[in-house]
This record gives sequence, structure tokens and C-alpha cells, in this order.
Amino acid sequence: MLCAPRIEAQRRTDVGEINAVSSAPYAVGERLTYNVSFASYTSAAHVEMTVARRGQFFERNGIELRAHVETIEVVNAALFPFNNDFVSYIDPASGRPFRTQQFTREGTLAADVERDYNQPVGISAIPSRLTRDAVPGSFDPLSALYRVRALPLSPKATYRIEVTFNGESYRAELRVTGREIVRTNVGTFNAIATQVRARSQSGSNSFPMRVYFSDDERHIPVLIVIQHPAGEIQARLASSILPGGAPPNVTQNPSAIATVAPTPIVTAPSSSNDETSAALDPNLPFKVGEQLNYNVFLGGAAQPVGALSFQVRQRARYFGREGLLLNGSAQTTGAGARLYPFNDRFNSYVDARTLLPFRTDLAIEEGRRRINRTVTLDQTGSVALLSDGQRINIPVGTHDLVSVLYALRSFNLSPSRRNAVSILAINRPRTLYITSLGRETIELGGQR
Repeated sequence: MLCAPRIEAQRRTDVGEINAVSSAPYAVGERLTYNVSFASYTSAAHVEMTVARRGQFFERNGIELRAHVETIEVVNAALFPFNNDFVSYIDPASGRPFRTQQFTREGTLAADVERDYNQPVGISAIPSRLTRDAVPGSFDPLSALYRVRALPLSPKATYRIEVTFNGESYRAELRVTGREIVRTNVGTFNAIATQVRARSQSGSNSFPMRVYFSDDERHIPVLIVIQHPAGEIQARLASSILPGGAPPNVTQNPSAIATVAPTPIVTAPSSSNDETSAALDPNLPFKVGEQLNYNVFLGGAAQPVGALSFQVRQRARYFGREGLLLNGSAQTTGAGARLYPFNDRFNSYVDARTLLPFRTDLAIEEGRRRINRTVTLDQTGSVALLSDGQRINIPVGTHDLVSVLYALRSFNLSPSRRNAVSILAINRPRTLYITSLGRETIELGGQR
């Protein structure tokens, strides 16, 4: 991944000698998206990493990690066309992989490889279409990165780890060099700075790398810098979905990130948001930093069965264009979660003037249903391109499930007026009709 055969962790003490494994980086539902620059190309690729699920895999308990790496625009068309997926099934106690899958699509090259990293468990479950290798005892790049995140990353500590990538084994060394401030599209982070070097068994050195982790229990990699002979590669955090727990130690550029709380409150943006919010149309009924949290009730039940949360993040450059990031999440809680577990998260990147989305990231968990998908919307070309290659024809002015809620707030909702808007509901466009019936006064939390 991203020239990855060099991430690993162990501090002049191998990772295997560090028994304590923090569970914070392995929170199911976490999704990290990165914009990758290369040399003079500001948008060369994008990377997504997901903690997909926890359960039984190949007859043993494990956690499924996924990563997707894809070059885009000029780099994809003229230099390095690749579209690769990585899956790592790890032991929850040690963080070590027991099975990995790599799906390579690089130009005309297509290869699917499955590797067995430990004792052969559940061989009969291995899909026959995959080439299978045995690689006992080491980490693959994806599991190594998460294992590094689970380390304490103490000041001046040095960690060592063995990584296997494309059949080659590397001895990697990660050294904690200090703390720095790192700015990303998500916000400004207090970060732990590290240097990574690796040497293969054949004696060749990998490219020097610097990795900056958020200075909190999650240790999110917010910036990765690789010194490649053809030009510097930077992978900078573009968006994140962080389920539960304490938020990262981050200053929103410049407003603060609020945690999702299942209470019907509105978090008004602070005065520090003025400069960022001023970039938005002053006629819009919301500002950067606004967060809306809702309880969901079923019938006359006294306890909520679900929670909804929506947040206006910030205006910045996302995936090579100016935009506004909107977050949305929906989940069942309490009795609702026991009846039907439901946990959906959306990132909507919209044009700050029209509020029309140009990219949507979805992480859907509904019962046994799992969907992790990116949708790129070409509003002028009237087409939506899904991450699996599917193309969907859409009307001009199509919204996603999050952007439409903010667009509605800017509509004329005078009584008796009817509005219609096109929305992309997962995999097909639909027309949503909104009819304004009248005005009412409601009371929430003692306020009218």
C-alpha cells in the first residue's frame, strides 16, 4: 500500500515483546480517507482505510481491516494506473494477521493473492480463485500500521517490526522524534512525529518515511510523507469517521470537532468560526461548526431507539476541488439496537455555493448488511460513478442523503408550497417531494 513495505512497530524491543495492545485503533466502523499528492501533482491518488467488522473468519475470531488505494486524474491516466484493495484479518489480542488478501489492478496487471500468516486454520474456506502463500510470523503493511497505532509511541522510543509485502520481507524501525502541529482538511492536530526506515532481506533499503500520528489514544495517522526518487509523496487525512470514544486532539480549522451525543441539541458555532464561515453564502441558514443531534423514538416509547447526528465541518479543498464537508450518522441504540443493529455513516463533499455533492462516502451497517462505498457525482455530465465501477445516470442537481437535508433548509418552505428534488438513494436516483403544510410551534427541552 502506498509503497508501504516499511511500516511496523517495535521499540528496540520487538512488537512481539509488547503484549499490551490498545483497542482504540481497532474500533469497528472507523474510516479514514486520505488525499495523496505526488511531486507536483496535488491530487495523485486517494487512500481509504476501514475497520470493517469483528467476527468469525476462517474458523477463528478476528477483526477485518480493509484498505483501498487508487490513483486518479493525470497520474492514473499517464503515469501509474492502479486500483488496489487490501484485506487483513487480525487476531484481536495481538494485532497480528492470520490471513490477508490483496487484489491488484495495475494497468493490464490483475492479480488476486491470499496469504496465510500463521498456522493453517480453515484452509477449506480459502477461495480457490486466489493464489495462496504461507508467510508465518510477520505483519502485512495494513496490519502493521494498525499495530503501530496500538503502541504507546513514547517519546524517543524506537520500535521494530517485520513486514512482508509482495513476497519480500522487511525489517522496519520506527523512531519517535518529537511532537509537531499538523494541518489537514479535517483540522489541526497535535501530532506525534516518527521516522520509519526499513531494509529487506536482500539488503535493499526502502524509501525514508515520516509518519505523524494524532496525540491521543487512537493514534490516527494524519500525515504520511515518503521520499521517493521520482518525487515526494504525501498522504494527508481528508476525512474521518470515528465511532464512539473520545475525539482526537484536534482543532477544527478553526472550529472544534464535537462528539456525537444522542441528545436533541444544536451546537452553535463559536466566534472562532467567523473567518471560515464567512466563506459561505451569508444567506445559508447554517454556518461551519453547526452540529445537530437527535433522539429517535418509536411510538409512545419513553426511551429512544436511535440517534441521528449531522455536522457542517469546514470549507476547504477536497479531492482537488473547493468544497464543504457535511457529516451524517444514524444508529439504533438500546432496545432498538437489540432488535435491529443499525450504524450508518456518511461524508458528503458539496459545492459550497450550490450545496450539490461531488463525492459521497458511505459506511453502512444494517443487520448483516455491510456496504463501504464511494460515489463520485458529475453534476454536469449527469452521471454518478460508484467505487465498484458501476455508472448511474442521474438528473442534473442530484443530492445525496445528507446534502439534501441542508439544501432543503435553503428552499422556500412557505405553506402550501411544494418542492421537488432528485436524490441518489444508495444506488438509484429518486425524486423527493416536500409539501409545506403550515406553521406550528413546538417545544424542545423547555424551549419554543
